[in-house]
Amino acid sequence: MAYVAQEAGADAISLVNTFVAMAIDAETRKPRISNVTAGLSGPAIKPIALRMVYDASKAVKIPVIGMGGISTAVDVVEFLLAGATAVQIGTASYWDPCATEKIVDELRSWCVEHKVEQLRSLIGGMLVD
Repeated sequence: MAYVAQEAGADAISLVNTFVAMAIDAETRKPRISNVTAGLSGPAIKPIALRMVYDASKAVKIPVIGMGGISTAVDVVEFLLAGATAVQIGTASYWDPCATEKIVDELRSWCVEHKVEQLRSLIGGMLVD
């Protein structure tokens, strides 16, 4: 799908946001969500999001914006290593409105500690044997 978007003229792609999910109360046998289904996001989807960013970044030449479960600087680094050229922070902002600023500060410290001078040097840098 990423390749199709690129071929149709997209300048970039972003993935992923939420996955349709549901929860059932076993005692009442009713859905826990009034609409029956809802979007699952945040840290629970991060492994899926990382895989999708990795796959998409290998399939296209346009920028890939990664999202899905980013709540720490290490999460940002993982998405960059998987091939994201940028990231979006969403759910973490619900539990901490200052999450983005904190993650940026953590990222600066992480880069100093790991001797990373430019974030772009991490993009697609995952080592695969």
